[in-house]
Amino acid sequence: MRDETAEQPAPLRSGLTTGSCATATSLAAARLLLTGVKTDASEITLPKGKVVQMRLEFCRLHDGGAEAGTLKDAGDDPDVTHGALLYCSVQLIDEPGVRFVAGHGVGTVTRPGLVLGVGEPAINPVPRRMIGEHLARLAAEQAYGGGFQVTVNVENGEALALKTMNPRLGILGGLSILGTSGIVRPFSCAAYIASIHQGIDVATTNGYQHIAACTGNASEDTMRRVYNLPEIALIEMGDFVGAVLKHLRKVPVGKLSLCGGFGKISKLAAGHMDLHSRHSSIDLPQLAEWAAAIGAPVDLQEGIVQCNTSQQALALASAAGVALGDEVCRHALLFARSVVPTQVQVEVFAIDRQGGIVGEAR
Repeated sequence: MRDETAEQPAPLRSGLTTGSCATATSLAAARLLLTGVKTDASEITLPKGKVVQMRLEFCRLHDGGAEAGTLKDAGDDPDVTHGALLYCSVQLIDEPGVRFVAGHGVGTVTRPGLVLGVGEPAINPVPRRMIGEHLARLAAEQAYGGGFQVTVNVENGEALALKTMNPRLGILGGLSILGTSGIVRPFSCAAYIASIHQGIDVATTNGYQHIAACTGNASEDTMRRVYNLPEIALIEMGDFVGAVLKHLRKVPVGKLSLCGGFGKISKLAAGHMDLHSRHSSIDLPQLAEWAAAIGAPVDLQEGIVQCNTSQQALALASAAGVALGDEVCRHALLFARSVVPTQVQVEVFAIDRQGGIVGEAR
């Protein structure tokens, strides 16, 4: 378990991606093969030109080749791979260039719709390019005319992958080797948003025209119950509803079901694209106005404004026979419709903490 965040504010520390780890370790292993030199650190150049040095846990000859490993340091980002041992095994081959292999704990693509083809190791394009460029420079320095087979491994990667969206995307057997800049930005949303886009792409490429974007497990369970949708059509959007709505401008579907807790949906109804508490909050006076529009008496409106939570406001309205859940979903639907293309059918569901539907608009 990682240490708790310090109470006193401090600058957040960046880390390095699994792609950077794979580049550093494959370079060290290849250097050992071509020069006989073992190292305890490996220096690489990131895509934007920054030079970084990574500590190695080992660098040794192994099974007709060489291997080197490093511990993934994600900085202050809550990354599932933080602290994992990533290691690359390298063998020399006759054909110039790099042949990539998914080793222990690295997944294989099994569904179309991703940037990699079916059957390919889940090593994304930028890490492939980084590894290829570094090994090409090493080969030129050593006047080596052949190529390299690089097998990327992550210790316990298959178990770690179950905590990611890989199984749903059809990446089976382990983790993906990721990175676009080589650097992990702490608490960056980029990776999560990219996985949302990938989920939509995979679903549509495989012929699913009805997808359900859900804020969490309870809302996913609700959509399974209502529509019996398969895993591939369930998009775990978390707080990033904007990532779903905007991506449908590029990749439209036939039908989008949005489902989340009442509080999250009330934020969407108010026009927020990011539903996290850091970026948006429950607007109780707005809830009271919406309740008033469907007949809530003044004392109920005042009671809603004085509530501590959206759930409390919903309970007050429900007890008075005021369908606040449906009204909130109606406003959320209007906002979502303003973002997605007109040909996409949209509906919105709000649920309580037990997964019961407390509001809907279609």
